[in-house]
Amino acid sequence: MNKRLQEVLEGQEQNYILPFLWQHGEEEQAIREEMARVHEAGIGAVCVESRPHPDFLGPKWWKDMDIIMEEARKRGMKVWILDDDHFPTGHAGGKVKEAPAELHRVFLGERYVDTIGPAKGASLLVDTLLMCGLRPTISEPQHASGKNKLVSVVAVRRDPANGVLLGDRVDLTDLVHDGILYWDIPEGYWRVFVLSENKDGGSKAQEDYLNPLDRESVRILLDTVYEAFYERYGEDFGKTIAGFFSDEPGFYNDPATFDFDSKPGKRGVPLPWSREMPALLEQALGDDYRKCLYLLWEDAGEQSNIVRYTYMNIVSKLYADHFCSQIGAWCRARGVEYIGHVLEDNNVHARLGSGAGHFFRSLWGQDMSGLDVVLWQIVPGFDELSYRQPTGETDSEFYHYGLAKLGVSLGHIDPKKQGRTMCELYGAYGWTEGLKLMKWLTDHMLVRGVNQFVPHAFTQKAFPDPDCPPHMYASGKNPQYRYYKHLNRYINRISHLISEGRHVATAAVVYHAEAEWSGKAMYFHKPVKELMQHQIDCDVLPIDVLLEAATVKGGKLHVHREDYKCLIVPYAEALPAATVRSLAEFAEQGLAVRFVDGLPLRSSEGEDVSAELSELAGHRNVKAVLLDKLAQDLIIDGHFDIRVDQYEPYLRSYHYSHDDLDVFMFFNEHPQQTIRTKLVLPVQGAVYAYDAFLNRLTRVEAAEGDDAGTVHLVLHPYESIVLLHGTALEGYAAAPARYATGSGVELAGEWTISLAKAEAYPHFQEWGKVTALPNMSGPDGLPRFTGTFRYETEFEWDETANGALLDLGEVYETAEVWLNGEHIGVRICPPYRFEINGLLKKGNNKLVIEVTNTLVKEQRDFLSSFAQQEPSGLIGPVRVWCA
Repeated sequence: MNKRLQEVLEGQEQNYILPFLWQHGEEEQAIREEMARVHEAGIGAVCVESRPHPDFLGPKWWKDMDIIMEEARKRGMKVWILDDDHFPTGHAGGKVKEAPAELHRVFLGERYVDTIGPAKGASLLVDTLLMCGLRPTISEPQHASGKNKLVSVVAVRRDPANGVLLGDRVDLTDLVHDGILYWDIPEGYWRVFVLSENKDGGSKAQEDYLNPLDRESVRILLDTVYEAFYERYGEDFGKTIAGFFSDEPGFYNDPATFDFDSKPGKRGVPLPWSREMPALLEQALGDDYRKCLYLLWEDAGEQSNIVRYTYMNIVSKLYADHFCSQIGAWCRARGVEYIGHVLEDNNVHARLGSGAGHFFRSLWGQDMSGLDVVLWQIVPGFDELSYRQPTGETDSEFYHYGLAKLGVSLGHIDPKKQGRTMCELYGAYGWTEGLKLMKWLTDHMLVRGVNQFVPHAFTQKAFPDPDCPPHMYASGKNPQYRYYKHLNRYINRISHLISEGRHVATAAVVYHAEAEWSGKAMYFHKPVKELMQHQIDCDVLPIDVLLEAATVKGGKLHVHREDYKCLIVPYAEALPAATVRSLAEFAEQGLAVRFVDGLPLRSSEGEDVSAELSELAGHRNVKAVLLDKLAQDLIIDGHFDIRVDQYEPYLRSYHYSHDDLDVFMFFNEHPQQTIRTKLVLPVQGAVYAYDAFLNRLTRVEAAEGDDAGTVHLVLHPYESIVLLHGTALEGYAAAPARYATGSGVELAGEWTISLAKAEAYPHFQEWGKVTALPNMSGPDGLPRFTGTFRYETEFEWDETANGALLDLGEVYETAEVWLNGEHIGVRICPPYRFEINGLLKKGNNKLVIEVTNTLVKEQRDFLSSFAQQEPSGLIGPVRVWCA
């Protein structure tokens, strides 16, 4: 048997969970208690969250850390450290404020003055304009002129009819003397742009943050935080201390901190800048680059696109080199790892503002890929329509079809990631989120290949802590905590099976960042969505990887351990010239290339690539395909892995391979509809079904007349399954999977209902008797009760039955069942079905069902107000089915 599968079946899988453990400076006993609760929940690591602590890096902080380290060593747990005192990473424990001025954040700002000529001997007060900073008002300037440094002054002619900027421009920088521009204005209308390097600007919340484009500025974070931990716990590095976690670092250059559409061209927004930028821009744009800088804000067609592409290409590479890669190298040199994530929200992963410019570059220096899901970003059923969440409207297509794919793709293609992708999840959904939704979100990630999880969060603060609930233990007030270990075991089992092997995908999709910087562009997740809805798996590849690490052999595109049958290019008005040339080479080498909705028109830099585009347009291995025909085209051409006999847009699939075992995971993402379909796996021989919740392996019986690898799949809402095949299973004597058939018998007798709050459990008080199962949170019930409802009934059965199944119907939301005094099991999400083989007896049977709801009924928090509230209790109908 495969080693990893055997480890899972024997309960020897590794730990893949590292929840945030929030620190507020509590007493020693509270810290030890919470560490015990984390470990008790089946978790082998924590990520220490310093944000709420009042004395980060001070005496109380180190005292608390010593306690955590002692508990971790005692329990064999790993410790990760969130690397700053404020959100997001970049405050450096407050030390940036004390650093030399040249290491503070700096921005490129634009202001302009309109003039008319001819006007000989005219002048403009440039120094006064500079004094206004980046937030000019009609009042007196707020900053001294010495704070802002002149970069360039450029005059651009305007069309006298409509004011549009024309191509005629003049560099006037050398005509500025003692803060005054002396210029004989030529005839016509001119707009004079003043570009300056500024200390003020950007998000006020990040005013005292480091400059991620400056290597020495980033070093402040390393010297202040990382070195302090190394000095105190150096002997634990690579042992108990696993590494450091950066949380959502970025540029934060936009005064509107979380405007996810912030990019060059947005009026009034300063742009990230550094001491290296002038030389790099001159190298890319030429000696007269200063004449072009105003185009970062002003629209002038292709010229603006070229300048904006060049700028974004430079700043995203500087961020990658100076921030992420520098920190990652420091960690690896000391035997620990560097993980975390940037903001990806609503496509900001390829933009400025709270973004870091380029998802893949921004995380390349880390040891795991990373992403997060918080604040109702992903909601079952809202995969296309937007969803109103606390920060605005979601781009639901991105969150459902793009976000996790970004993360896992990086995990697959970067060798240092070792196939690992981390997701921070569950946080800030409010107390309405229970294990049912957590299980759905978990499967959403697992079926895309996420295999490291950072639950958000455990808190040591006394209940109720209002900071971003839900909290897993919540001072013992969370009634679902006792079932949390079941979810964690499930996570660890599947994560173990989809680690240290190789992901299998049909297609590679080009990441759209450079295309977006260069002109009109299609989001990468548009074609990804089409593929996922047809069970064609893919990875997203950045252009850097295509140019530096991709090769074509045997008609396949090879990157690290991945190989792809085809390459899909979302529509791009322009792509970098080297990319266009590489695409032509790939096609000539035998790779199928599909351009969605048309080929590019030009290069991003303005280089002539007409010959290469012409070659691509006529090449036998190249097609231009409409977005809604893409999946159909690939299937016709044989570019698929799994075949499904009908269109199933909510069936998600993932194929992972070990040397002697293929792992296929399927998940029904529709929150209400059952999927019934027939699929064909690319295998020959026996297929086994692995139930990761019950940790049980069964054999899938082939139906008469079916082709090899055919499986008749039934997945209810919230249900997932893992199918296995390989030489590792040859001769393995697993029992066949059993499915209940026939008509179910509804249990329609009297039910006795009792109640227990989390603190009182398992001591119940009787509430009453009913014959019709009610919504216990209805207006006539207990709308403010949080805890466990116990349902007891007795029923007669005519004869003993093997292969019987108990179906609870609707349940809200965790269920634990006993039949005739025997414990049957636990379910944390639909379907609420239990095998009762051999336990159902002839004559009288006693059934006990405990149903636990979420804390939202008692704690009606703000975050929960963004979600529809579910009922509570056992709704049913409760049925017994016989095989």
